[in-house]
Amino acid sequence: MSTANVARIVVIAIISALAIYRLRQDPIPKSELIRRLPRCIAGLGCFGLGVGLFFASRLGVGPWDVLHGGLASRLHLPVGVVINLVGLAILPLWIPLKEPIGLGTALNTLEIGFVLDLLRPHLPHTDAIAGRVALALAGVVIIALGSGLYLGSGLGSGPRDGLMMGFNRLGLSIRSARTLIEAITLGLGWLLGGTIGAGTAIFLVGIGPLVQVFLPRFALPPLPKKPPQTELRLTEPLTQ
Repeated sequence: MSTANVARIVVIAIISALAIYRLRQDPIPKSELIRRLPRCIAGLGCFGLGVGLFFASRLGVGPWDVLHGGLASRLHLPVGVVINLVGLAILPLWIPLKEPIGLGTALNTLEIGFVLDLLRPHLPHTDAIAGRVALALAGVVIIALGSGLYLGSGLGSGPRDGLMMGFNRLGLSIRSARTLIEAITLGLGWLLGGTIGAGTAIFLVGIGPLVQVFLPRFALPPLPKKPPQTELRLTEPLTQ
């Protein structure tokens, strides 16, 4: 069995156990799950497709994917597997930030990387600069659409978004937290050999305004608040 398959199986096992624990400790009503889960899954699928389009453009990718691409080249792993592993590695950082995990967190950690590796070989490739720019522009729109769907489902943020929200809870503005995290990520990714280019600029300029357009249109009302003792946080011990 290849290293990539072993890594993905490990991530699936850990995240699946965490998701099952989450649902047992804080069940989501069936009606709400039926309402929210499909749009969360669809949104994360769009996110993976959008990331794939950025890579297909060969014009550079967003800050996190600069890091993912750099690590993938160093570790000789598919980018999607690296996305899975990085997402899993980030979750322990939620402990001091007291960021609550949700079912969407687990799905995010698994699905984006899986969809990227599944679709990437089948995405269009072109040497024409107009076509490459079009791929990058389509990528940022589809990622923003996916973000609106999965965040709007109210099932929990992904590991990277949760990191930003945790810093916000400590007193940093969303803008400052995002800028700090993405600057560090971009720098590390560049040092590791990740690709920075016009596509990176397209992502940085376009993603915020586009998410602001899509998110209100897809946001569902928050799930009913649970008593504090039933809310799962990563500060609690995880038991099978």
